[in-house]
Amino acid sequence: MTGTILIAGIGNIFLGDDAFGVEVARSLLRRTLPTGVLVRDFGIRGFDLAYALLEPWHTVILVDAMVRNEAPGTLFVLEPDLTGLGEPGVANMDLNPHGMDPMRVLKLAASYGPIASNIFVVGCEPKDFGDEFEGRTGLTPQVQSAVEEASNMIEELVARILADIKAHSTQSQTSVLVTENREGAS
Repeated sequence: MTGTILIAGIGNIFLGDDAFGVEVARSLLRRTLPTGVLVRDFGIRGFDLAYALLEPWHTVILVDAMVRNEAPGTLFVLEPDLTGLGEPGVANMDLNPHGMDPMRVLKLAASYGPIASNIFVVGCEPKDFGDEFEGRTGLTPQVQSAVEEASNMIEELVARILADIKAHSTQSQTSVLVTENREGAS
């Protein structure tokens, strides 16, 4: 399953705006993305995502609805601090089988082994998750209108990441050539 970039849609389709990550994954799957970029709808499968985080990706982009007390539909990009995630006692294993929190999944993955990937979270402020017992299908209009914009943001982020990878690769190759020329010049 590995490649350069994993885009992981997260969410429960039966809890209203919690399905944001799933809807963004669906949107991205309809687009033509660069080679090495994999989009996957993880839904509420936290353990599957935790194991995927341990694979040798350059970057993982988690996409989820996250409450940050902003206006519904507000988009944001976070780069979480992974320092100390793998330390004993940090992982909180009480994962909710009907939902998943990206930080809990990151903690769970780090408890299994080191996360070597760069991690970004593209989030959207939800309006409504529906009733706790009955839920609700479908996104609210505010969050639905943010799906395509989030997909565009992710494509731009992917382009910047790939350009950075290419620039570093070119610099490394130039450095090797300069070193070889110096060694061969004697």
